[in-house]
Amino acid sequence: MPRYALRIEYHGAPFAGWQRQTDQVTVQGAIEAALARLEPRAHKIAAAGRTDAGVHALAQVAHCDMEADWAPFRLSEALNYHLKPAPVAIVDCARVADEWHARFSASQRQYLFRILMRRAPATHQEGLVWQVKHELDTDVMQRAANHLIGHHDFTTFRSTICQADSAMKTLDKLTVTQVDTPHGREMHFDVRARSFLHNQVRSFVGTLERVGTGAWSPDRVAEALAQRTRTACGPVCPPQGLYLAHVVYPDAPFPSG
Repeated sequence: MPRYALRIEYHGAPFAGWQRQTDQVTVQGAIEAALARLEPRAHKIAAAGRTDAGVHALAQVAHCDMEADWAPFRLSEALNYHLKPAPVAIVDCARVADEWHARFSASQRQYLFRILMRRAPATHQEGLVWQVKHELDTDVMQRAANHLIGHHDFTTFRSTICQADSAMKTLDKLTVTQVDTPHGREMHFDVRARSFLHNQVRSFVGTLERVGTGAWSPDRVAEALAQRTRTACGPVCPPQGLYLAHVVYPDAPFPSG
């Protein structure tokens, strides 16, 4: 059966996350239903990461196995037709080797988190950012973020329902940048690692936001990490500002990487 890699963009608001659920609308479920319209049978696709309810994707990657030898462009166009009106789009499609796997072949996941800093209610950006009404200090947040980069036991920053066997992970990058946009100043978090624990990025951002307001010192983040207990974590921020931005593969399946 020919295998295809799919690069997927979606707005997470209407979905109960990526992973298929019997009684909830999910991104995986929507794509598998669209595949069944093309080849009537049960389909099961695998993705690079399982995003939670309300989390978006700029470039989620999944793979599917088809019976027919589809031209990649034709497959993506057909899927996009059957995905309407759900806010899900197949933005790229490529034929890959039979052993290629969207999850296990990935070498890095990259997430973007957006905080909008303004007092006026968000209009065009509602549901796409975490809005706070106060300014945040970029420099102190970055100083705090630096404590998290590297190989650590991230028990403090993972959900109590996380199913990972170990809390040991290597965080490759965590940068905090202020960006001026037409709708106001935003704080962007660029977070990169081979893999993540459940709620790890949202735990990072919620904790760093406390540093940005002055409620926490940067060193308190290092102390929280060292305590290895969930009770030491700051608040977990809401999901709507989080995006799966890019997935890296040693042999990139798509021309643009």
